[in-house]
Amino acid sequence: MTDRCFVCVFDIPLEGTESPQEITMATGQKLMRAIRVFEFGGPEVLKLQSDVVVPVPKDHQVLIKVHACGVNPVETYIRSGTYSRKPHLPYTPGTDVAGVVESVGENVSSFKKGDRVFSTSTISGGYAEYTLAADHTVYALPKTLDFKQGAAIGIPYFTAFRALLHSARVKAGESVLVHGASGGVGLATCQIARAYGLKVLGTAGSEEGQRIVLQNGAHEVFNHKEVNYVDKIKKSVGENGIDVIIEMLANVNLSNDLKLLSYGGRVIVVGSRGLTEINPRDTMAKESSIIGVSLFSSSKEDFQQSAAALQAGMELGWLKPVVGSQYPLEKVAQAHESIIHGSGTIGKMVLLL
Repeated sequence: MTDRCFVCVFDIPLEGTESPQEITMATGQKLMRAIRVFEFGGPEVLKLQSDVVVPVPKDHQVLIKVHACGVNPVETYIRSGTYSRKPHLPYTPGTDVAGVVESVGENVSSFKKGDRVFSTSTISGGYAEYTLAADHTVYALPKTLDFKQGAAIGIPYFTAFRALLHSARVKAGESVLVHGASGGVGLATCQIARAYGLKVLGTAGSEEGQRIVLQNGAHEVFNHKEVNYVDKIKKSVGENGIDVIIEMLANVNLSNDLKLLSYGGRVIVVGSRGLTEINPRDTMAKESSIIGVSLFSSSKEDFQQSAAALQAGMELGWLKPVVGSQYPLEKVAQAHESIIHGSGTIGKMVLLL
């Protein structure tokens, strides 16, 4: 009878916002609040439940008490069912958490209870008070960064590093245009590019966004809402063009990007929200390239390489995540709506737990 009741309670979405960490069932299992998705669809399918069992770490796993979790555009695509990678239902979204180690499974030697950490992936989902993560996806969070900043590292910085170093193979002295530089990935790209000796140009859609882009590594910034901003970029870079463009909205900008490139230039597509039309001839004379990037395609070794470089950035002080909009867990649907349809995104959006 107890087991039957447990299954019924777990499967019914509850909208309560109480914090039941210390509530235990007759079986002695600890419960937590978490967002659960039972069907693909709009933001309304994100259900806050208060009776989700806290997972127990197994071999090479770490249980993290989550203080903050990053919100990424890709999580809205996965939730809607339109992304190529679909999780099994029901599931809890979220990969980029920051918090404190609660417990560890067997064969975990790098972490112990009480350690401050951040993650690049989770097993049980990050939109929750506790989450499980494989130990190789968990990293020490230095005391110089708070938990909100820790939750802004995962997808933004590892994607930016992959785009610049793995996909574009940038070299010191080259120029890079970060098209859409005021968001989480864009600011991460600016910081990394500047640290690696590139000439950094960025675009943003507001005065505040432009100011923050300049504060985070860009040498020049342009307002991409101005009708003639592409001409201003051309005038700034001259006939040689731009060596690398990191593109956050390829369906809008790709055609113009190809006209801005230098000989042998590369457009790295980090984001796109629809179809676009280009003239392939624009790639021929300059022998330019269009390269897609997906963090999910990274190998374990790729992550280790990126982590080593980014940990150095934290130690040296050039890796400084900019936190943008902040939402409590119960406002997650509003967060998902805002990250796609909001205008002038600045910094990394996070959920606070």
